[in-house]
Amino acid sequence: MTEQVVVAGWMDYEPGDRDTMLGHLVELGHRTRAEEPGCLDYAMTADPTDERRIRVYERWVSQQALDEHFGTPHIKDFRAASAGLTRVGVFLEAHTVAASRPMR
Repeated sequence: MTEQVVVAGWMDYEPGDRDTMLGHLVELGHRTRAEEPGCLDYAMTADPTDERRIRVYERWVSQQALDEHFGTPHIKDFRAASAGLTRVGVFLEAHTVAASRPMR
């Protein structure tokens, strides 16, 4: 069985750029979930307590699936569309998950 990978953390943008970045991330998320079978979840959300922060959560079937994600056409489109936005901080970690269980 392949170990899943969870990417979690945050990205901070200039307050005027955060909502624009979120719009690009929504489009990226739609395409990622629709076009990449290795993507189990992909969510970027505005932090309600910080006007700069975007919370990041991704879940992938494997490291290979995550690596392949970065070479997709929709990632290239996203990078071009968001190139002018100012990121002022970032903290992202990739976690390898060997086992999971449902919460009850």
